[in-house]
Amino acid sequence: MRIADLYSRKTTLSFEIFPPKKDSELKNIDATLEILCELKPDFISVTFGAGGSANCNRTIEVARKIKQKYHVEPVVHLTCLSYSKGEIDEFTRILKGEGIDNILALRGDRSPEVPEKDDFHHASDLIAYLKKTGDFCVLGACYPECHPESESRISEMRHLKQKTDAGAEVLISQLFFDNQYFYRMVEDCRIAGIDIPVIPGIMPVINAAQIKRMITMCGASFPERFDKIIHKYEDRKEALFDAGMSYALSQIIDLLTSDISGIHLYTMNNPTVARRICEGIKNII
Repeated sequence: MRIADLYSRKTTLSFEIFPPKKDSELKNIDATLEILCELKPDFISVTFGAGGSANCNRTIEVARKIKQKYHVEPVVHLTCLSYSKGEIDEFTRILKGEGIDNILALRGDRSPEVPEKDDFHHASDLIAYLKKTGDFCVLGACYPECHPESESRISEMRHLKQKTDAGAEVLISQLFFDNQYFYRMVEDCRIAGIDIPVIPGIMPVINAAQIKRMITMCGASFPERFDKIIHKYEDRKEALFDAGMSYALSQIIDLLTSDISGIHLYTMNNPTVARRICEGIKNII
């Protein structure tokens, strides 16, 4: 099933998970997948376990489980900055062999520990290559508050247009905590001639350590209302969990009433989070 085909007939709900860091932990992810798949998401995306050969990549192993054991459509994240065309060809050959048709094409983060290669410099390069060499539905990423390396909102839109011109069929956003950033980005997309589905990525923030990681990783800004929640409940674990979930639900309900095409939930491999969100929106999606 091609994910892009879903958006012509329904509002979607999808999850993101990450593969375990060790092969020995692969069996433990079944308990998480069991619950997530019972919630009947339209698809589950699996983040990319960079490094190593395609045959050993745990991302592919988890995606295989999702499709073959749980009968939910997987979307495999695929980064390109540290891979050659030949290595990408090997990944896609295995994906096709597993019947996996959907790829979220990403550049990948720069790291001094992982040498970059010369075949792909941008996500748009990977998107164009995937569309030329295989029959995949390719998704791309977008950033409501701009990519950290962007020079301006104008350059951000220019790069995003390059992704869609290269063949991206759906865009999934980085997390954000103020819906106005997302609405403004979608408006900018439409002005730029980007008319494919743009799906908001929502991450419920449920503990103080997670909040600090979010600030460091993506630079997402916190609205005053959310900042008050953090300061009031940061030393009360259960209270912060409930408040973070309530805030995420309020974001999602606002997005759904504004006729967006779907919700992509960053679960952090926590099925309790996914279940609580699904219970909160079961009658409105």
